[in-house]
Amino acid sequence: MLSGGPDEPLLVERQPLESHPGGIRRIALLIATTIQGENMTTTSKPIDNGVNVEALLGARNALVDAPEGAQFTWRATNKWVRGTHSNSVVEGFFGLGGEQTHRSTFTFEADHPEVFASEDQGATPVELVLVGLASCLTAGIASVAQNREIQLNSVKATIEGSMDILGILGGDPEVRNGFNGIKVKYEIEADASQKEIEAIVAQSQKRSAVFDVITNPTNVTVEVN
Repeated sequence: MLSGGPDEPLLVERQPLESHPGGIRRIALLIATTIQGENMTTTSKPIDNGVNVEALLGARNALVDAPEGAQFTWRATNKWVRGTHSNSVVEGFFGLGGEQTHRSTFTFEADHPEVFASEDQGATPVELVLVGLASCLTAGIASVAQNREIQLNSVKATIEGSMDILGILGGDPEVRNGFNGIKVKYEIEADASQKEIEAIVAQSQKRSAVFDVITNPTNVTVEVN
């Protein structure tokens, strides 16, 4: 739902909030039940990209009637290890009116490469940004393709970001710290025309949370306790 969700409605009836006793928590249960118990949209040739669009569209319809449940807060904790090496952990988040937890705890190592006189214990933070963008767009491609009843056979993204490191090194005050530009190239095999595939990618880009984060200003505050 965060990255490139479906754009065309399926035959999912929108139910008013008052029909869901317990408000947002009832909606959360409805979504979970939909995911676990309903079949995906079927055609003469079943399409299975692994995305339950009925659940996603059911969630969208329910949250339109209870917009407070659509307010999410994503979290991560980060601890310094040594040098430029740090470890980040993702466990839970807030959404649907309450605290939620992932099925597993996810950990991420970040560091700088040896050419930066570091120990290269993990991907650089800017590489993790690229990973986030590619992952978000690819998730959206799978969702949109499922909703448009197009079978994907393979999807591969190659992403690169160009950067002048004189910015982060303080060597030139006119050089920005971040990327000069990012390029994403997709190789997609699907039971669809080239035009249909390009339309799927375009819709994913349109609904991608990470694409929005990177291409639009975001308020960021840094505090020290």
